[in-house]
Amino acid sequence: MARVASLFHYPVKGCAGVELREGVLGLAGLEHDRTFMVVDSEGRFLSQRRDPRLAVIRPALGEDARRLTLAAPGIEPIDVAVDTGEDTGARTDVWIHGEPYRGVDQGDRVAEWLSTWLARPCRLVRVPPEHDRVTGGETSGTAGFADSTAVLVVSTRSLEELNTRLAGKDLPALPMNRFRPNVVVEGWSEPHEEERARRVEVGEAELGFAKVAIRCVVTTVDQATGERRGPEPLRTLAEYRRVPGGVVLGARFAVTRTGKLSVGDEVRVTRWAAAPEE
Repeated sequence: MARVASLFHYPVKGCAGVELREGVLGLAGLEHDRTFMVVDSEGRFLSQRRDPRLAVIRPALGEDARRLTLAAPGIEPIDVAVDTGEDTGARTDVWIHGEPYRGVDQGDRVAEWLSTWLARPCRLVRVPPEHDRVTGGETSGTAGFADSTAVLVVSTRSLEELNTRLAGKDLPALPMNRFRPNVVVEGWSEPHEEERARRVEVGEAELGFAKVAIRCVVTTVDQATGERRGPEPLRTLAEYRRVPGGVVLGARFAVTRTGKLSVGDEVRVTRWAAAPEE
């Protein structure tokens, strides 16, 4: 029986993940996932692709999500009041992969802290209440500031297959956090079953398959140190997981029914992709 092995959300896009025991899955994903985003002086989002030091910024939200704390090694943490934009929060133009959106600027103090850590001018923005983003794929949906869709699912069996291949080259195993999933599934006997699932019930919620997860250079960043560690896992994935557009590990989903989910919940696939014709 497949079950939820672990849950993660990423309050600040590109920064460290927060492991959860349970969470509420809304239409835009796990609550507070990619609610905030670091942008450069022109409003373009920053990611570990160019700024791997984002990985070691640890965000923490207060219980009412009205305060945000950011911490990183060797620098004094900062605690700021969150401007949700519900009243008069200043809107600014922001860009994700060339697509225009709006963000609520979180002020100069946190901008100075981030600029010091990343050694370049940047600011922190929040998803505004009127955010209305449509995500594509086989099942359409919405998302906050995530790259693509609301939920990224990776199975432990898929990672085990990769690590077996790395071991065959005398290379070290990689942890799950290299792939920054939201939902980690254990119990499937074969790797990459997440890519075959088309409708998935988990806890009170339901997910609809959108697309496979094309992996990028972020997977080469050590999430504990914020340093790039060479060509793996992309080199090995290219040997057996190459598709048009790149290499794959995991699958992206839209939320088709909201609700609570917890570690240990059964993962029930109610519809699988049709088997390819031979």
